[in-house]
Amino acid sequence: MREKIVLVKEGGAHIGIADKLASHHANTPLHLAFSCYVFNDDGQLLVTQRAKSKKVWPGVWTNSVCGHPAPGEEMLDAIKRRLDYELGMQADGFTVVLPDYRYKTPPFKGIIENEFCPVYFARAISDVGPNPEEVEDYKWVSWDLYRAAINEDAKNKYSWWCKDQAKLLVEKPDILKQYTKL
Repeated sequence: MREKIVLVKEGGAHIGIADKLASHHANTPLHLAFSCYVFNDDGQLLVTQRAKSKKVWPGVWTNSVCGHPAPGEEMLDAIKRRLDYELGMQADGFTVVLPDYRYKTPPFKGIIENEFCPVYFARAISDVGPNPEEVEDYKWVSWDLYRAAINEDAKNKYSWWCKDQAKLLVEKPDILKQYTKL
C-alpha cells in the first residue's frame, strides 16, 4: 500500500491527498508533517541518521523522528506510529513546542521539502531498535553538543529543517529546561 500525505494551504488547512513518494520532487507541494525531538531521562537528545536509501535527504543526521500523518490520522498517533516503525521505540510526555512551524528547503539531491510541520518534544520510555530501511545510525547527545554540531555544519551533514528548527527552539528556554535538564 502506498503512503499518502495530506496537502495543505498556508496555515495548515487541509486541501487534498497525494501519494507521498510521488509528491516529493523539485516542486513538492505544501503538505502536513511533524518533527519530534525525543529526550532520555538524562536530558540527552536522540539524533538519527536517515537511511542512505531514503528518497528525501538520504544519509543526513536529523532530529529524532520526522514524518507525515496519514489522511484522517491524529498527529500524536502519527508520531507514535513513526517512532515505532523507524526506531522501534515508544515515548510519552509529548509537548508541541512550535505549533505553526512552516518551512521550505533549498534543493538537496533534486528534492525540495515543503511542509507545515508542528514540532514536538517527547520523553523516551523504551530503548531504541532502529529499522535499517529508515535509520542508518543514531546517538544520544547533549543539547549543547547538538547545537554546536549543527551550527558548524556547512556541508549538509544535518538536515536543513533541524538546523532551522533549532534556531527557534532556543527561544523556548523553559521547555528546553524541562527536557534537557540544562
